[in-house]
Amino acid sequence: MQKHILFSHLEDFRITHPNYDDFAIVSRRIIATLNERATGDWQVIDIGDSILQLEGNLLDMMEKGLLPYEVLCSIFEAKAQRKISSKSPLSFENKLEVVETFENNLIFFPQYNVALTLAFNYSGGNTWPEYQFFSTSVDQALSFLQEINEKLRQLLMQSVTYLVDTENGVQRRNYGEQAAVGRDDVLLAQSIKQDIFRSIDEFFKQDGYFFKEYGLPYKRGILLYGSPGNGKTTLVKSITGSTKAPVVYWQITEFTGSHSIQEVFGIVTRLAPAILVIEDIDSMPEYTRSVFLNTLDGAQSREGLFIIGTTNYPQKIDPALINRAGRFDRAYEIPSPTAKVRQDYLRKLDIKGILSDDQVKEMAKLSKGLSMSQLNELYMSVALNWHYDGNLDYEKRIEELTKQNNRSNKNNWENDENSIGFNY
Repeated sequence: MQKHILFSHLEDFRITHPNYDDFAIVSRRIIATLNERATGDWQVIDIGDSILQLEGNLLDMMEKGLLPYEVLCSIFEAKAQRKISSKSPLSFENKLEVVETFENNLIFFPQYNVALTLAFNYSGGNTWPEYQFFSTSVDQALSFLQEINEKLRQLLMQSVTYLVDTENGVQRRNYGEQAAVGRDDVLLAQSIKQDIFRSIDEFFKQDGYFFKEYGLPYKRGILLYGSPGNGKTTLVKSITGSTKAPVVYWQITEFTGSHSIQEVFGIVTRLAPAILVIEDIDSMPEYTRSVFLNTLDGAQSREGLFIIGTTNYPQKIDPALINRAGRFDRAYEIPSPTAKVRQDYLRKLDIKGILSDDQVKEMAKLSKGLSMSQLNELYMSVALNWHYDGNLDYEKRIEELTKQNNRSNKNNWENDENSIGFNY
């Protein structure tokens, strides 16, 4: 049933309501243009915060040829009608190109009978940009959003999405498939590996059938903590690379605030079931922690999300994060490698076979206290020595790395002429 409208586009209110007409003239002309392209009961539809998250996703699909579209017109001649930019504000490439934009352009999606623009409104001496979403019915708009969400979810299965909080809001960048990290590449106690991988597998198997079967809330969070360089990132990559689900990495910065928290969770929730990785979670600004905790408590904002948090400094973590069920369900320490793990890792690195079994065992014994990343540096130094001089000389390099560890822990670098003040 068509609602009766008191202030219709068919009337001119310039004399009686000039400020309203300043506002209405934009949608009036847009709807007239849409009716020229596809006759229907065109109307402005409020789709809430989804419209803020929609622009970048739609542009990606349009660029990849996954979503047919037409640019019907530009809105204001005095505003820019084309855009020249790099594809992403996070890109390190300086290559410029012509890119599509909703700003000052009316873009129509013929498959769905919907249209979107970022138009400018001039009213009462003020100017502000405003997204406007048009459709021939609310049901048509809902169908469009649901199908786009599913298309986006399938698209993001093939890539990793990075969200970075910046001064200009949450910026997004998609990367293709990353270097594969298999589960066998994770050198960790078998009991911890089994516990983590079982929970992640059941979470995404048959859309969380296990959780529904046992009446469990369909959400989970784990916290990985431990000293730098011991494999937290490798573990995360093995999880995300071996799980069939959209993966979103969220980089917290000094610009993280309540709005960006809500935007990030809004984006990820629309992709659920999905994985949200929050690295260095201890860097969350204090003034936003209450908002973050409240978001973790929210049933809707967590439904279908497997959240993985990491930190090198567990002592900086707000106890409220791990001392309340439903936020982070489990905390796993990723410890410094044991002698056996060090030995296994050195063998794994030695693909050229330059080390004998006895040498690997001795290196593992002498390298107590070194992290996984330092073991990688150790083997690289040994391999370079072998490549150029035919000598291994691993005892000296282990001694240097151990000294660096000790000085780093004591924050005392003054007595080492060769040190540059940081830990590998």
